[in-house]
Amino acid sequence: MTNIRPYSQQAPPVSTRKTPARTALFPTAHFSRLTKPLSFINPLSFISHDTSCALTRTDNKSAYIPTAIVYCEANFGDIDGKTANGLVRQSEKYQILSVIDSKQAGLDAGMVLDDVPNAIPICHDLADALQQTENAPDYFIFGMAPASGMLSIYERGVVLEAMAGGMNIVNGLHEFLNDDAEFIAASAMHKVHIIDVRKPRAKKDLRMFSGRINDVTCPRIAVLGTDCAIGKRTTATVLTQVLNAHGVKAVMIGTGQTGLIQGARYGVALDAIPSQFVAGELEATIIEAYENEKPDVIIIEGQGALSHPAFSTSSFILRGSCPDAVVLQHAPARQHRCDFENMAMPVPADEINLIQTFSDTKVIGLTINHENMNDDEVTAAISLYEKVFGIPATDALSRSPQRLVEMVLLAFPELEETLAARAQ
Repeated sequence: MTNIRPYSQQAPPVSTRKTPARTALFPTAHFSRLTKPLSFINPLSFISHDTSCALTRTDNKSAYIPTAIVYCEANFGDIDGKTANGLVRQSEKYQILSVIDSKQAGLDAGMVLDDVPNAIPICHDLADALQQTENAPDYFIFGMAPASGMLSIYERGVVLEAMAGGMNIVNGLHEFLNDDAEFIAASAMHKVHIIDVRKPRAKKDLRMFSGRINDVTCPRIAVLGTDCAIGKRTTATVLTQVLNAHGVKAVMIGTGQTGLIQGARYGVALDAIPSQFVAGELEATIIEAYENEKPDVIIIEGQGALSHPAFSTSSFILRGSCPDAVVLQHAPARQHRCDFENMAMPVPADEINLIQTFSDTKVIGLTINHENMNDDEVTAAISLYEKVFGIPATDALSRSPQRLVEMVLLAFPELEETLAARAQ
C-alpha cells in the first residue's frame, strides 16, 4: 500500500456552478441529473470487439493496460467533468481505478453517470484513492475541462502530490505543464512523465489544407451539436463501435482531449492549433486514417457548436473534413448554453439550417442528450423530431444503438450493398 500525505488540510474549492431548476421539455433546461432513471442500455453490450474498430484494441495479444486515478473534484457527472465522465464510460488506453470527487465519495461511478454499477469507486481525495489499490497507479489524469483551461493553486498542489507518489500525469488542459518550471523540476525529481495532450506539434510541422480530402471516397460523417459539452464525443464513440459490430468498418477521428485520452488512434486537439492550420491538420489526420485503415465510414467528433459565438472549432471541422453527412446532438431540456446563462439554446431546426447553409452537407439524423429528462420525455422528443424533420432520431445511451446503424444505412444505402457483397 502506498501512503502519500494529503496535499493540505483545507477542503478543496467548492464548485460555484449553478444548476437551474428543471423546466418543461420544450423549450429547453440546463444540465442536471436525470429526474428518474432511464431504461439505460449499455451500448458496449452490443459490440463485439472487432479488430477493425479504431477505438478498440487492435490485436488479440494480452497486453498490460496502465492503471489510472481520475481527478474530478466537485464535477464528476457534470459538464466540467466531461473528461472524467468519458473515461469512466469508455477507456481503451487506461484502466480506471477510481475517481476523486469529495462531494460524491463512496458512490459507484457508473451509478452516478448511468444508474449502472461499474465497480469504479468515487474517492474523497488522493489518499483515499490510494487506499483502494495495492500499488500506486501508473497515471494521475486531470479529468476536468474548466472554461479557464488552467489549474487552480489547489489543483497544482494535488498534481504535484501525485507526482511525488510516483504517478505520471495526463493533462488535457490548455496550460502545458511541460513548460512550467515547477512541474519540470518535479518530473525530474520523481522520475515521472507529463503528457500534455493538447500540446500541438511545432509550427514548422503543422499542415495546411490541401484539398486532398476529396481523395477520401468513403462517407465522412461529422457528429456536431447545438452546444458544447452536450455528448458529441460519446455519441460518436458509440456510433463508431456499433457500426463495427454490425460489420461496417468505421474509424473515429478524435478532435478533443478526452477522445485522445480515451485511446482514439487518430485525432488532434483542434482548439489548441493556430487557426491557419486547423482545417489542414484535421484533413491530414482523416487522410492518414483513410489510407491506413481503408474504412467503410469515417466518423468525426464535433466540438462546440456552429451557432455558438464562443467557439469556432465546428466551422473548421466542417471545412477540414468536408463531411458528406452530419448527425446533430441536442439536449431538449437544456435551457441555455453552458457557462452562458443569458444565451438561450438554439432549436434544432435553426442549427440544421445553419449547418446545411455553411457547408455542402446534409443532417441525416438527430441524437438526444437526455440530461434532466425522464424516459417518457425522451420518447416524446424522439417521436417529435422524427415527425418534424423526417430523419431518424434516438438517444445513443438510453436506446438501442441499432438505431444509429439504421441512421447511417438509410443515408448511405451503398453500405448495405457492401455488407451484402461481403456476406457472399
